Amino acid sequence: MAQTYFIDVRADSTGGNPVATVDDIVIRTDAQQNPSPTLPLDPELIQAVQGRDVLLGTHGFHVDRSHGIEYLTYWSNWLQLDPNGFFVGVLWPGDSKWLHGIDYPIEGDEAISSGNLLALYLIAKFSGAASLSFASHSLGARVMLQTIRNLPLTPRLVSLTVMAAAIDDTCLVDEYADAAGKMTKVSVLASKRDDVLEWLFPAGNLASGIITRDDPYWHGALGRYGPNPPNQPSKLYGSPILPDLWKYGHGSYINLNGQYAGPPTESGKFGPLPLVVPPAGTPMPPGKKAPPAPDPNWQQAWAAGFVSGRFS
Repeated sequence: MAQTYFIDVRADSTGGNPVATVDDIVIRTDAQQNPSPTLPLDPELIQAVQGRDVLLGTHGFHVDRSHGIEYLTYWSNWLQLDPNGFFVGVLWPGDSKWLHGIDYPIEGDEAISSGNLLALYLIAKFSGAASLSFASHSLGARVMLQTIRNLPLTPRLVSLTVMAAAIDDTCLVDEYADAAGKMTKVSVLASKRDDVLEWLFPAGNLASGIITRDDPYWHGALGRYGPNPPNQPSKLYGSPILPDLWKYGHGSYINLNGQYAGPPTESGKFGPLPLVVPPAGTPMPPGKKAPPAPDPNWQQAWAAGFVSGRFS
């Protein structure tokens, strides 16, 4: 299996801040997580992306360097990109100090700084790529949107898919309307079963009755309620609220337990659909058997399939 490359904008392996300048960014791989400073991997990566359609994917909050490499390496196994596709992971300090409280969705200083650095790196190093696409989990949405905001339109900007996005549900027509407008396609994966976004995002105030859904100051999480208001960018493409039966929690998109399973192959209107097992005790029609148990990590495999379907 080919190695996975990572653009690392972290200053430290855990916590900390982004690096000081774009020249401090380190390229790593899953096989060389601590490359020799005298043998940087930048030339190797730059050569690898020449003429390729590149998908950059990043993790979310509360993820250190080693787990970011682990999660994204496993997740990339389920991507089904076109033959010219090439995946590159992005590591950023999403486990910084401000992520421990309810303010994490709105105080994304590290995410913004990381996005600015990533944009500078891509401008300097990826000009030979055929196109750029982006995928993110959780607060990584802000990293990617900030990156796109700072990019020129060459190489061609194709798709952005945000999963469980810990950012305001108005961001595509408000804070990051400029970034969304640069992409050919924008997709959102959201789930009402995401308890992290329910309680740690300000939308958690709904549960206590402090504000209501129609309050003008109400902002839900994009990764829980989907895009709001209805007048979204014309680039928004096939962005479903995932069925409650699928039980997509905040860690169901990328975070893995290390087991590998092949991607589901059944087709459906949202891309490759998993075989969902009815809850225990659910009566089945006469003569009909319950479907087989899904593969381990089928949710992550499905999310990767969805991103792959939006890639081209």
